[in-house]
Amino acid sequence: MKRFFLLLCFNAITYAAFSQNAAPENSATTESIPSFNNAPEVAIIPEPVSVIKSEGHFVIPENILIEAPALPELKQAISFLQERLSIPTGSFVSVINTRNQAATIKLIINEKASSVLGKEGYQLSVTPNHITIRANKAAGLFYGIQSLMQLFPQEIESKEPVEDVNWIAPCVEITDYPRVGWRGLMFDVARHFFTKAEVKQYIDAMVRYKYNLLHLHLTDDEGWRIEIKGYPKLTEVGAWNVKKVGEFGNFSTPGPDEPRTYGGFYTQDDIRELVQYAKERFVDIMPEIDVPGHSLAAIASYPELSCTPSAPNYRVRSGERIMDWSRGAPPTALVDNTLCPANELVYSFLDTVITQVAQLFPFDYIHMGGDEAPFNFWEKSDAIKALMQKEGLKNMHQVQGYFEKRIQKIVEAKGKKFMGWDEILDGDMPSSAAVMSWRGMKYGIDAAKKKHDVVMSPSTYAYLDYMQADVITEPKVYASLRLSKSYEFDPIPAGVDPKFIKGGQANLWTEQVYNIRQAEYMTWPRGFAIAESVWSPAEKKNWNNFFNRVEQHFKRLDIAETKYAPSVYDPIFSVSRSADKQLMIELSTEVQGLDIYYSFDNSFPDRFYPKYTEKITQPKDAATLKVITYKGKKPVGRMMVMPIEELNKRAWRK
Repeated sequence: MKRFFLLLCFNAITYAAFSQNAAPENSATTESIPSFNNAPEVAIIPEPVSVIKSEGHFVIPENILIEAPALPELKQAISFLQERLSIPTGSFVSVINTRNQAATIKLIINEKASSVLGKEGYQLSVTPNHITIRANKAAGLFYGIQSLMQLFPQEIESKEPVEDVNWIAPCVEITDYPRVGWRGLMFDVARHFFTKAEVKQYIDAMVRYKYNLLHLHLTDDEGWRIEIKGYPKLTEVGAWNVKKVGEFGNFSTPGPDEPRTYGGFYTQDDIRELVQYAKERFVDIMPEIDVPGHSLAAIASYPELSCTPSAPNYRVRSGERIMDWSRGAPPTALVDNTLCPANELVYSFLDTVITQVAQLFPFDYIHMGGDEAPFNFWEKSDAIKALMQKEGLKNMHQVQGYFEKRIQKIVEAKGKKFMGWDEILDGDMPSSAAVMSWRGMKYGIDAAKKKHDVVMSPSTYAYLDYMQADVITEPKVYASLRLSKSYEFDPIPAGVDPKFIKGGQANLWTEQVYNIRQAEYMTWPRGFAIAESVWSPAEKKNWNNFFNRVEQHFKRLDIAETKYAPSVYDPIFSVSRSADKQLMIELSTEVQGLDIYYSFDNSFPDRFYPKYTEKITQPKDAATLKVITYKGKKPVGRMMVMPIEELNKRAWRK
């Protein structure tokens, strides 16, 4: 049951400074975050531009009256607010569209637009008696509501009533707006199919942290996921493969009798429904049709799109090895997964595809891939050789450039803008082509200097498919990306004109992600780090402050039943050898305040075991090192079992 108490608001204490271009007449100062019940009272992610905290609290009453303008675009925001304030608390929530002094919560669209807030900013005021959110546009009110929810106890995330909670929020004055306009997550639904309901679930999670762009990777070697009228085999054949379990990329080649029943696709009505669902939550969806590489699903459906005579024998990939990366990029293809740049049928096919995609997705951009196209089959093709002679093309990069330029013209003819991965720069694309930089920051910087519009999504900081901790605990992927590294992401690098940087995003490729729970696990908490990098002022970012808030959001995700990775608590192993070749093991942690306990005797350590304080060596015949982290008396890390053999391998590799 609720326990009500009321504290008066006194002098404001500012702990978060205004950003440089929004400084008020009375400058704020930076102080420590106040705590309540041993946790920061204000733990908003992403960090707002300015938070001025006062003494006192707002207490949720048993009857809540929301005053809001009668705008269709606010319908979902109000519905969300009603649901969160009623289900866990048991309060009765009603809404009126006229001004009412008795209103508990007021949502106000500014009659005169604030130049500071822009289209997505908001001002949130919490006093002991009322809550007011002001914005220029409905999107700002929506984001203000997200911040408001984060001021209430974590139980506000519950899907069922919760008793014995003090339903309070601290008194604050918040002014907030995003750093960049493009704040995206890429969700790869091609490698493994995710249902319409699961995509909606992903959208619901991302908007809580003020993301506004969902990049849907709809086609790849493993599946074609969108209905295209006139090309029925794209979904009859291209959307299905053989279900395999294990390590993607190393699966056995499916036999002819293995059923191709794993997969799925979105009808055009499904797409319209998703687009509308996202729009109601102020999210744009950008489609990606990945060409000319990554096109095996299309080629298995329509072999005539390939340059290679053996294409009629190809099947949609089920995770077997089809590329040799031993010599670096571009890879050597074992099967030809590229569309043929010398085949006019390809351009007719893509004209139809792009026409329908453009009609389904209102967003300005269509992403046309362009990454990792292998050249070895093109190099053997007589048709490609003839194209090169006819067009004066000197190498395979120029062949791909020829293809990309033709595709760009098709995209622009449909009233859309063209975007591709940064490999398209190798083809000398015109500056009207937008670039998504994934191979680090360098290519994005180069593109911006050439006056291309750029979205930064570097694998260095923003690849959510990468391992989050030691390889012994995670599905093995190409590299590791810890939370603290993701938090270093700055979408606007020094030395470039910011007007060419549209924003940033994180990418979740799903080769090793088989279900929505694993998708959540890979997204959070690194999705928090990217959200803060693209929303909050750069000068406000502070790792220790951020992680204090992350820990509070772990509790929220627990109650919301959203999965996340606790990898940030896992110890980091470093190994070396002493002068006498003895293995030396060093353990460290990503966050402060953790103790590491360990054992070599095959038992499972707790806080009564030896505590790590300095480099250790293993007993002569020890086979495993088990470690666990604690915060005080509470275990927070996972029990990790590290084979000594693995540590020896790492030491010798050094």
